[in-house]
Amino acid sequence: MALNFPNLMRRYDATRKCVRFSGYDGALERPFFIEEAAIYRLEPAAHKDEASLLSAFDHHRDQIYETATRIYAQRREGSYTLKASDF
Repeated sequence: MALNFPNLMRRYDATRKCVRFSGYDGALERPFFIEEAAIYRLEPAAHKDEASLLSAFDHHRDQIYETATRIYAQRREGSYTLKASDF
């Protein structure tokens, strides 16, 4: 099955300094993380606070999902971290 993102929920993880979101391959949930540095690459003017990071994620959601899908297709793991170099 193809990876899809029916759940628009995302949250900031201050411990890992990333935004967490989920993709689904059939019934299997796949956790994804996008590092702050990757978000700043997509939106350099974003402020360094939770609300700004989540807003930037929302603004670039399509590109983030496309990148997540590409990374997922390259390797199957328990979770996936998107880095600045992936964009």
